[in-house]
Amino acid sequence: MSQPSDSHPAEYPLDPLGADEFRAVAAILHRDHGVRAAPTSPTDLGWRYASIEMIEPSKAELAAFDDGGPPPPRRAEVICFNRADNATYKSVVSLTDDRVEVFEHVPGVQANFTVDEFLECDQVLRSHPDVIAALAKRGITDMDLVFFDTWTYGDAVAPAEFRDRRIGWSDSWVKAAPGANPYARLVSGLHCVIDVNAMELLRIEDGGPFATGEESLPEVMGEYVPGHIPDRIRAATRREPLKPLHITQPEGPSFTVDGNLVRWQNWSLRVGFNHREGMTLHSVRYRDGDRDRSIAHRMSFAEMIVPYRDPSPDHYRRTAFDIGEWGLGFMTTSLALGCDCLGEIRYLDAVLHNSKGEPYTITNAICIHEEDNAVLWKHVDHDIGAEVRRARRLTVSFHVTVANYEYLVYWRLYQDGNIECEVRATGIMVTTPLPEGATNSNGTLVDERTYAPFHQHFLVARLDMDIDGGDNTVVMSESYAEPVGPDNPHGLSVVLRNTPLRTESEAKQDVNFATQRAWKVVNPNVVTGLGTHPSYKLVPTGALPSMFAPGAPVLERANVIDHTLWVTPNRPDERWPAGEFVNQSVRDTGLARWTEADRSIENTDVVLWYVFGIHHITRPEDWPIMPVDVVSFWLKPFGFFERNPALDVVGTPPDACHS
Repeated sequence: MSQPSDSHPAEYPLDPLGADEFRAVAAILHRDHGVRAAPTSPTDLGWRYASIEMIEPSKAELAAFDDGGPPPPRRAEVICFNRADNATYKSVVSLTDDRVEVFEHVPGVQANFTVDEFLECDQVLRSHPDVIAALAKRGITDMDLVFFDTWTYGDAVAPAEFRDRRIGWSDSWVKAAPGANPYARLVSGLHCVIDVNAMELLRIEDGGPFATGEESLPEVMGEYVPGHIPDRIRAATRREPLKPLHITQPEGPSFTVDGNLVRWQNWSLRVGFNHREGMTLHSVRYRDGDRDRSIAHRMSFAEMIVPYRDPSPDHYRRTAFDIGEWGLGFMTTSLALGCDCLGEIRYLDAVLHNSKGEPYTITNAICIHEEDNAVLWKHVDHDIGAEVRRARRLTVSFHVTVANYEYLVYWRLYQDGNIECEVRATGIMVTTPLPEGATNSNGTLVDERTYAPFHQHFLVARLDMDIDGGDNTVVMSESYAEPVGPDNPHGLSVVLRNTPLRTESEAKQDVNFATQRAWKVVNPNVVTGLGTHPSYKLVPTGALPSMFAPGAPVLERANVIDHTLWVTPNRPDERWPAGEFVNQSVRDTGLARWTEADRSIENTDVVLWYVFGIHHITRPEDWPIMPVDVVSFWLKPFGFFERNPALDVVGTPPDACHS
């Protein structure tokens, strides 16, 4: 990614912050406000940087720059906190002017957890004599085999006496052998409560049927690395290796990458990256003849809520806000580590920072490549013969590891104007041992006396659509079968009803498969050659109900999951659907609060918030490592073009199809 670095300044206003700029932000805050984030040990009570993020220019500023105007100022928003007094601060730093524009205390909130805190919690707990003693009581004495996995709290389930602190709680796990799966064997009933500022153990919760040793732990096979899988299992499931499959493009790929600008087959877009959302897509446009037409200004994931639907002592606290509490950017893994992409690839690096404000680089954070996608269109005519075009798609992807789970995110652009967003979930399920003869109705048995609890993955896509311009209206589109009558004697008639959504309350929408409900983003100010208005249709796949009763703590914290779609007028400060600070939150300060005003959303700059995901009823086949579960949604042109925009795709020579 053509990001700012020590020797290369930003080339375009949407280029993410570079290493040089992260250092400058920390230096300015240290100079002007004494923010010093350089602890010599986990218990040194200095400052931490939770996040440093570029403040993106407005649409007007970008338009002015594209028309030859001056570059907008480079500015950064910073969330940092003073560990000594448990105080969170929000600031705005102007890199252009070398000054702090805003530095204010935000009372009563906790910033996102940092990777440094996660690692330090493990170090503190494994060396604490009380924790060592609790494990020894259970027969666990080799601390090199123990792993402590620290989670954040929602305020409703946090210990009342510690709610005024920055706290976390830990699971305890023990590996079967060095190098074995750390998430295979839960030490059930053993949890620690930690003051994450002071790195102080506040409480050990040690109970349940396995705490006294009266119940023996089950023998599980939770290994997936070949060297740790027992011979008996490998022998029973051995298969022949696949023959090589080579994907080659001797003349190189058909796309170009210039800094963070990607062009391919009439498409153009800019790729961004930040700590919270990870990869972001900007200025998505399609060249239609001699017109360069806008489709979306910005698309990203704004929140991910993962509630575990098991009220047992091991799991009742387990609800993750993976974006707001941790950050997809911070959890992004390098695609240099495995065969994640195939073919002629271009990678982009990403630059982020640690809790001291020091920059680091994730090499190969984003993958860009082309994929064959079978047939694009085809017809065989008796006289004309066969006309067939193979489909090619451009895929822009990044992968995230959040503790035991992986999320693989793919945005795909198609030659016919379609956009697909696909998420693949994989990794290792949380499992729990059962006493002899016990069962659990909130999970599935996946190994000997071991169950995996049911849970849900709610993903919230934030779609800032600009269909042929910034002023759009969202329309609910539904199909209805007309009753049998004189004009419909055979009951064949199906009609389409389009209902404009004029206010935020009308736009709190749920999926309805009975009417094949979908939503179109329409530009009512533009008329096509067919006399209609151009639009893009959001096709709702992967939608799921929240299954929470009104007033449930999770729903209070994230009301967004109670509807499939929300629509709001675009506001630069309305980015996080469950609120900016979700760590230890008790109530939603995002969409639930914003939409109380019931603002107009008709013929204006709108944002769609689409909720989809996985209702994970766990399976034995998901253990010990889960094959990918795939969910997606589509944005399809609907009257945006006047005919099939892929008519001009060139046919593939036969010798390229056969070997």
